[in-house]
Amino acid sequence: MATELKVDTDPAEVGFDARRLDRIDGHFARYVDDGLLPGYLAVVARRGKIAYVARRGHRDVEAGLPVEVDTRWRIFSMTKPVTSVAAMVLYEEGAFELTDPIARWLPEFAEPRVYVKGSALKPFTEPVTEPIRVWHLLTHTAGLTYGFHHAHPVDAIYRANGFEWGTPPGADLAECTRRWAELPLVFQPGAEWNYSVATDVLGRLVEVVSGQPLDEFFAQRVFEPLGMGNTGFATDSTDKFAALYVPDPSTGKAVRNDAFGRTGLEKAACLSGGGGLVSTAADYHRFTQFLLNRGELDGVRLLGPRTVDLMTSNHLPGGVDLEAYGRPLFAEMPFHGFGFGLGFSVLTDRVKAKTPSSEGEFAWGGAASTAFWVDPAAEITALFFTQLLPSSTHPIRQHLRQLVYQAVVD
Repeated sequence: MATELKVDTDPAEVGFDARRLDRIDGHFARYVDDGLLPGYLAVVARRGKIAYVARRGHRDVEAGLPVEVDTRWRIFSMTKPVTSVAAMVLYEEGAFELTDPIARWLPEFAEPRVYVKGSALKPFTEPVTEPIRVWHLLTHTAGLTYGFHHAHPVDAIYRANGFEWGTPPGADLAECTRRWAELPLVFQPGAEWNYSVATDVLGRLVEVVSGQPLDEFFAQRVFEPLGMGNTGFATDSTDKFAALYVPDPSTGKAVRNDAFGRTGLEKAACLSGGGGLVSTAADYHRFTQFLLNRGELDGVRLLGPRTVDLMTSNHLPGGVDLEAYGRPLFAEMPFHGFGFGLGFSVLTDRVKAKTPSSEGEFAWGGAASTAFWVDPAAEITALFFTQLLPSSTHPIRQHLRQLVYQAVVD
């Protein structure tokens, strides 16, 4: 299976104006030249053909190492769609129903409690009115949370227990899942949408149901079939690995941040299905083509078309968007006109979202400002890679959408 990343069609053949596509590099070059991004790599494809690849700047500024097409990136939450696909592989084999309570496999969730009032130090809780089900994990409606939100007393409880931007030292996924089950839920399962460790718990469900560690299941059941040989919970290509940056509070310029230590260089104790993978643009491009093709790539079918259609439909009750049902915690996270499926945001109203993309587009991004989307109606996929925390620093995703769609001329 080919893993080379290069333009393989005349942009005009797939309905793009090449000169207009060049505006992508013209725009993001300014970010790099002004020191706001260390470097970047963008890929735009249509109808299965790569029409545009642009890269600029450095994967490691201090070492003077440039961004290359085979640079290894921490993709953080772009891990979540991979975990969701892995779970649906098992779903298609009849391993569970989406409505099954997760306590069937994760008994630590047999009697979760829900925060009602009080402080992080003295919360008052009540029993759940219905169990956490598999679809709650896939849709972030389980009532779980993230410690880094800083928006709710339960977030503070997560932080006090060692869950903010990481997990307690030495705790594996099974142990982390047991600890999450002991913490209060933010709301009753199914009552709201809240971005959370739900996909990490889903990864643990994959482990228990399959009888395999998550990294082995990913490798054998997802990455090998899709030809994603450079994706995993660690990379052995240390010379290709991108350094991580954050904005300087006073200047806004990207400065190196090694807070994540050797994460991505060494396999972590907790295999995070919510944010632990390292990948390349070529590998993730293959993943987006598999999704665009509704579950098939190069003659290998991993999911049925109807399963992919189900995953990329809006599952929020009543068909509402995230603005009506969710907790808008991040400036970069789309809420107006976007619903949520089984692992992806889903564009439901392009006018309300103020985007030129097509309704039915599904997408997600990562904490270090990486992003992707798949537009089935226009047959467009787009990828953006850099390493700048947090992803709300610059409006990269919105600008990339504008720049890609203004180049569509058919």
